[in-house]
Amino acid sequence: MILRKDQLEASLHEEKKLIENGRLKEDSPLDLSASFSKLCEACRRGDLKVCQEMITTEGVNINARDQFDYTPLILASLCGHYEVVQLLLESGALCERDTFQGERCLYNALNDRIRNLLLSYDYSKSSDPLQPFAAHITSLLTREHPQTSDILVTSADRAFSLHKFVLSARSPYFRKKLGHAPDTTNWKLPSTIPPQAFDIAIRYVYLGEIPNDVGGGPGTGFTEEEVLEGIEKISKYLEIPSLWQGILESSDRRLARQNRTEEVERGRNQLEAWFRDNVMKHKIEIESSIANNVQWDRDNAIFADVLLKADESADEDTPLPSGIATPLNRNNPSGYQSNGIPLGIPVGPLSQPSSNSNSAPSRKSTLYPAHRAMLLRSEYFLAMFSSSFLEAQPTPHLLIVPIDCSPAVLEIILTYLYTENAAIPLSLAVDVLFAADLLLIEKLKVKASVVISTLGNGSMPQHATVANFDNGESATSGSGDDDTDEVDIYDVLRAGWLTRVPRLETFAARFLAYRLEAYIDDEEFTELVRESAARIKARQETDSIELVDDIRFYLSERFRLRFEDAGIEEMMEEEEGVGMVNGEGSGVADEVKQGEEPGRVSEKDEVRDVQFVVPDIEVQMASGAVRTLDGEIAGDEFAGDAINYQILLGKIDALLERLKLDA
Repeated sequence: MILRKDQLEASLHEEKKLIENGRLKEDSPLDLSASFSKLCEACRRGDLKVCQEMITTEGVNINARDQFDYTPLILASLCGHYEVVQLLLESGALCERDTFQGERCLYNALNDRIRNLLLSYDYSKSSDPLQPFAAHITSLLTREHPQTSDILVTSADRAFSLHKFVLSARSPYFRKKLGHAPDTTNWKLPSTIPPQAFDIAIRYVYLGEIPNDVGGGPGTGFTEEEVLEGIEKISKYLEIPSLWQGILESSDRRLARQNRTEEVERGRNQLEAWFRDNVMKHKIEIESSIANNVQWDRDNAIFADVLLKADESADEDTPLPSGIATPLNRNNPSGYQSNGIPLGIPVGPLSQPSSNSNSAPSRKSTLYPAHRAMLLRSEYFLAMFSSSFLEAQPTPHLLIVPIDCSPAVLEIILTYLYTENAAIPLSLAVDVLFAADLLLIEKLKVKASVVISTLGNGSMPQHATVANFDNGESATSGSGDDDTDEVDIYDVLRAGWLTRVPRLETFAARFLAYRLEAYIDDEEFTELVRESAARIKARQETDSIELVDDIRFYLSERFRLRFEDAGIEEMMEEEEGVGMVNGEGSGVADEVKQGEEPGRVSEKDEVRDVQFVVPDIEVQMASGAVRTLDGEIAGDEFAGDAINYQILLGKIDALLERLKLDA
């Protein structure tokens, strides 16, 4: 139905009143903070590193607008920064075609590539990045295999298979109830509460949506009014007042959508707090040689049903005394709750201490109590716990599952599975990428690759110059960022190949092209080219080498962008036009046409003018001359770039010839 003008104005007026009263939030609120201004400026410049830091570290609202009504996504689209647009969309930036800001974003996109990205993006995920997380929590209510529930709530004619850790995290009532009796496995619903009301409440606790029809009526045993009264009682009983508020506002679509978004965010925060206070605080360190002997009771106060084990390398930290398991909950080393109920955590000697105190340092392992219900977000764990193998069979004590990664990496993975958040430091990003690939967690792979290609990219000068290396800067000194030292570009490229992440292959090729003079003579770079050639099965002589092709492309981009930024191409075109009118060519262009390198004195000039005197090198350098990669003198920086470009291309050709590769 199309609204008349007066109806539309009345709707907008009502919406404005709701916003002023604080009941409704703007999709794009005005933000004049310094952090948001910094994000907007980074979007204008195309600074991926700053954008990533402001989004993940500062928590800036990427859907806010500045004083000129521009959102970060509009700025990045308008300025033509494809990678920044992609990062913003992946981080939850709104671009809905039926909204004013969404249409502005599409209309102002600098080119079709960005416009097509905006049009092809999944708008539902863009609007609600936590939807996949909420959908998994809700699916636990209906998942029958593998079975992960640990408490059964029954009414007269219905039974609900639930999870203690979800109830404890989301409801203060259940937190207190299960805290005093963690071994509870059955709970009977009072007969006065309609099962339909409890079903709606439980779905709400499990991050489900409030239905339009609450149920009740003929044949159900309860009227609709009784169901609503039951929902109100349960909302108070379970101490979740937002449930009843959501029921009252469910008729307003925009308010309902806002309430839904807020509740999913609140639920995620509650699960994260519970995860950090229970799972992370109860991890234990133990010698690897006896880690598999740990016996952790199934009836434990944090409701864990599996243990994940990660081993540290042998040279990390000081080893624990032999045979000792140490709980990392420093505030509760006894393994008991304040009410005397055991946590089920093994503490103390697990074997006789070794009599040899001078034995070599042994490896340590860290055990993490976890819940299969959350691990099922990984396809690897889903297949494991659904199989007929040992990991899926019931055991007297919690099964220990080894994971091939370090404890630091496993903590990042668990944090992502439990909270959808993953603060990945650049130093661990490659390890997280491999672990996520092993565990088949695609979204975490994407997050790790984004960290590598944005934080690592921040250390690469937008237009690198050879002068940087002449001054003694290393290949990774770029902007002077400490993060750069943590990027081993060879490892990054090989990781991209092994984990099938094109983003990393592209990033590595561009990274190398912008620093090629520092890598081209490296023996490992030669081996990398050989590996790239070998990746083509049944290679023919006419086949190209993907890495070499990409490096050549970004090498031309590197030098072309420098000329474009300085306006040299336009100046040369103008000079060429003037020269043609006067019957002569332009200086640099004529030299290039004659096959000579620009900026150098030709032999013909020396023959024509025997009186020509080469100025002193120091005088030339003081007047703006630069040294090229082969140690010669070029007239200025741009002439030097033209020479260096040809030198680098020549080095690539020489490398291929030495490897007997045709590309």
